[in-house]
This record gives sequence, C-alpha cells and structure tokens, in this order.
Amino acid sequence: MKLLETHIVPKLDSPVRIQEYEVPIFKSILSKSALKKVLKKKLIYVNGRIATTATYLNTNDIIEVFEEKTVVKKIFKLEIPVIFEDDDIAIINKPAGFPTNGNYFKTIENALPHNLKRSEANDALQFPKPLHRLDNPTSGILIIAKTKSAQIHLYKQFEQQQISKEYQAIVLGKTELKGEIHSAVAEKDAFTIYETIQTVPSLQNEFLSHVKLVPKTGRTHQLRIHLASINHPIAGDQLHGNPEENYKKGLFLCATAIQFTHPKTMEKVSFSSTLPNKYKSILEREERRFLKFNQ
Repeated sequence: MKLLETHIVPKLDSPVRIQEYEVPIFKSILSKSALKKVLKKKLIYVNGRIATTATYLNTNDIIEVFEEKTVVKKIFKLEIPVIFEDDDIAIINKPAGFPTNGNYFKTIENALPHNLKRSEANDALQFPKPLHRLDNPTSGILIIAKTKSAQIHLYKQFEQQQISKEYQAIVLGKTELKGEIHSAVAEKDAFTIYETIQTVPSLQNEFLSHVKLVPKTGRTHQLRIHLASINHPIAGDQLHGNPEENYKKGLFLCATAIQFTHPKTMEKVSFSSTLPNKYKSILEREERRFLKFNQ
C-alpha cells in the first residue's frame, strides 16, 4: 500500500476517539463519513496498528493514511464530448440514458478513462471521478476531478454552495415569465428560480414552455419535483410528470452551464454546452401541428 500522509497527534487534554478527531487535519479525507469509510477499509494505522472506529488517540500518536489497493477497472468505451480538460479537472457533456455512477458497468464514470488523459500530478486519482450527479435521463455538464486536491477543493465548494448551475427544460403548460419555487424535497428545504425563454401552442397540452432553471439547493430530483409541484412537469418525465403525455424523446432536462473556482488557479471559471437538437425540434413541431389544425 502507498502511504498518503502521516500526522502526529498534538497535545490532547484527554484521549479522543479517532472518528471524532478533527477531519481537516487530513489532506486525503474529505469528511467524517469519508473517515469512517477509510477506517472500514483498514487504510488507517495508529502507531503501526490498524485503526478502527473504536480506536482512541493520545498525544504524540502517529496516524498513517494509506491509499486503497489498485484495482483493475473495466472501461466502458462510450464516446463523451469533452468541453474542457487540464491536469486537475475536466468538464464533460453527459449524454442522456446513462447513470453517472453506481453498481453498473455502463456508467459515465466507467467511461471517463476512455475519454480523458491521465493526470501527471503527484496526487492524481487512480481514475477520474465525477463530483456531482445527473439523473440517468438528464444530459449536460458534469465536473470531473482528476486529482485528490481538486476533488477535496471542489467538494468544499459544493458543500458551501459556491458552485452555480443552470439548466434548461421543456415543460408542459404556459409558465410565468419568471418565478421562484420554495418547497421541501425529501423533507429538506429546496429553492429553484426559473425564467421562461419561449412558449409555443400545443395540441396535446395547450402550451409547451422552454425554461431556464437555476437551483439554489441540490436535492435529488429537485427540478423535476419542483416543476411538477407547480403543474408544469418536464416533458418526458415518467417519474414525476404527466402519465398521459406521449413525448417519446426522453426527458427534456439538460444542465447547460456551470460556474465555480478552479481548484488550482483559484480563478472563477464558467462553462456552457449547447442543447440537444430535440429541444428545438419539439417546439417547432408542436407549434407547426397546432397551426396546421387551427387554420
């Protein structure tokens, strides 16, 4: 095993259980939950012995954190558009129809080594790591970490809500020009701002609206749940949408822009992607059909 870091415990007034120790002193561990996972994998030693969640620390104890044993990863050879890449991060345009990660082979994470160059940095991750998720049917921008330091820095930005994201969607009905949605998702506070880009008439749903969405919180399925809650479900949403609608082109939700601080240069950076062709096509088709049958 490769040694990642060593830490000597400073003077303590009394023994402290390792899982309650101050996480920020570790460079390679992001949170207390991550510390528990590393302990479970037997990758932390105290004074030369494997530590557990029951291990107590005393003054001058030596803590060693080791890297997990290298595993052979089966690569999913899916071509993914790369918007930006350097030695620390990458920005990709996720195609719809694939989970970001999980216990499957055909995931975006398993396709990253096929699309990205290996980092030459000293703290390069064994494999590139997505830093957030997009639902299986959602397309658009994903931030990828290629080094441990970038992973830690960007996770902190997510936790402190310093990363701003923008989505676009096609929804059923005629939306207000601008609006805010404040309602809990999974019993947690959630907040979304929306703005209407275009509304067209529709035979099936009276109207379809093209909207820009800015989530101020990051709850699972937040945008899908919020839009359904104001009676404007996203077209193609089989989970939260209208079961009677018959748009067969998948979910019309795309992550189109993101802004954050680059973990190495500390400069504000922003990236954007173009919408898939199906967004323009559905609006033009619905308006054309409406006009044809209402002449």
